[in-house]
Amino acid sequence: MSSYLGGIAFLVAWVGLILPSWAQSDDLSPDARVIMKRGTIEAGGTVGYWEEFLFPTEAHSSSRHGIFVMPRIGMVVTNEVDIGVLSGNLEVLAEPFYSRVTNGFSGDAAGVSLVMRYNLLSFGRWMPFWDVGVGLLWTDLAPRIAEDSSQLNFAMETGPGVQYFATTRLALILGVRYHHISNAGIGERNLGLDAVLPYAGVSWIVSH
Repeated sequence: MSSYLGGIAFLVAWVGLILPSWAQSDDLSPDARVIMKRGTIEAGGTVGYWEEFLFPTEAHSSSRHGIFVMPRIGMVVTNEVDIGVLSGNLEVLAEPFYSRVTNGFSGDAAGVSLVMRYNLLSFGRWMPFWDVGVGLLWTDLAPRIAEDSSQLNFAMETGPGVQYFATTRLALILGVRYHHISNAGIGERNLGLDAVLPYAGVSWIVSH
């Protein structure tokens, strides 16, 4: 429980640091449909709290937790698909990441993910989304942990989020992902690590 509270406190502090940058606003009222058109490029970053959990069929330890730092750059690659309230478009993001994970001993993980995100554009300043990502990572947790014997691993992630446009150039990001790490059988041990990853951050519209 204390680890969850620590993660929540960290995310609240992060949001508190970025809120002052919203003080200066554009004259135009931000609208995701106008801003996030095909060809729009955005750059930014998020910080997340990674907490391991177990599925009912698993019996190994699940006490690992850590901080993820995830810079990103993305581009909207499709025109808007008109399907009523679910109207939106597809964005592709490159997301490098670094993590420090602890559980009695500490370990590092670093890699990069390719993320596909569907943006819902019918809610004005608010832009709900759902993303799916795959990536490669290196970690020195292996071979020290029972779940994984390979330092080269693969990551899969998916989950909902929302982007709030404070101005036509600056947005706050909040989201949560299911996050899975495993070596796809290239190591002798491959139980995998499953985690929930809430995150918060900012994004700047570079070009639209």
